Amino acid sequence: MDLRIFTEPQQGATYDTLLAVAKATEDLGFDAFFRSDHYLHMGNVDGLPGPTDAWITLAGLARETKRIRLGTLMTAATFRLPGVLAIQVAQVDQMSGGRIELGLGSGWFEEEHKAYGIPFPKEKFGRLEEQLAIVTGLWQTKIGDTFDFHGTYYDLTGSPALPKPAQAKIPVLIGGHGATRTPRLTARYADEFNMPFASVEDSERQFGRVRAAAEAVGRPADEITYSNALVVCVGSADQEVARRAAAIGRDVDDLKANGLAGSPAEVVDKIGKYAEAGSERIYLQVLDLSDLDHLELISSQVQTQLS
Repeated sequence: MDLRIFTEPQQGATYDTLLAVAKATEDLGFDAFFRSDHYLHMGNVDGLPGPTDAWITLAGLARETKRIRLGTLMTAATFRLPGVLAIQVAQVDQMSGGRIELGLGSGWFEEEHKAYGIPFPKEKFGRLEEQLAIVTGLWQTKIGDTFDFHGTYYDLTGSPALPKPAQAKIPVLIGGHGATRTPRLTARYADEFNMPFASVEDSERQFGRVRAAAEAVGRPADEITYSNALVVCVGSADQEVARRAAAIGRDVDDLKANGLAGSPAEVVDKIGKYAEAGSERIYLQVLDLSDLDHLELISSQVQTQLS
């Protein structure tokens, strides 16, 4: 079971804070550092000092880390044109020496679009599908050839399809709870399917849908990595769990029911249940980015038991 650190910087984080978490992620032996792609905070926080851009952040981290994978859960398709996104991600992959992964979603948070003057189209899923076709198509086009795409939402003619990533294939992640279109898109474009903030039972059900969709298009279902994203709150004693839950404004019982919370043994047991449901990788949503001792505890007392 791979453990990856997943952050939500729109809730309030500077680049320096993210850099400290990314370096701890690397030093403590976690597999990857991922971040959300949002421009507006959510819930009862002030979001200060304000948002950071996902791909600018990852470009900086690409030069200041050496081993960990870097990526997004999920880049919003509404924020960027697909040709521009393909250039950005390929460049950051070069900057990292080939450690980038692209999670791409349709975008959903209308308020942040209004706040920053970003169009929020009614039909988002169709745009996501075309973006996946364009981004992967640009990367796959041979040097010297050109790429054309004529869709409902995007039109590319004679693109040189440059630059190319450092990796032969940047892993693409798709996620979500949709029962039909999401599994279909995953089967066609994704290297990984991520089930966000879901129960063991719902995860197993959705993994089954993705597997069936892959098999329906003649693709081995095991080619796809199956993962979960879950909030994490671990403590060596009940008081420490309660303190960490209070710091993120959450209830311990709710965290235990819907995330990974409690003692290291409790969290290892819960992760085991997700593994039995088919999950191969967990993105640990860390909400208190100032608490690096939390990461150390997870590394020394949870990750070691899983490996």
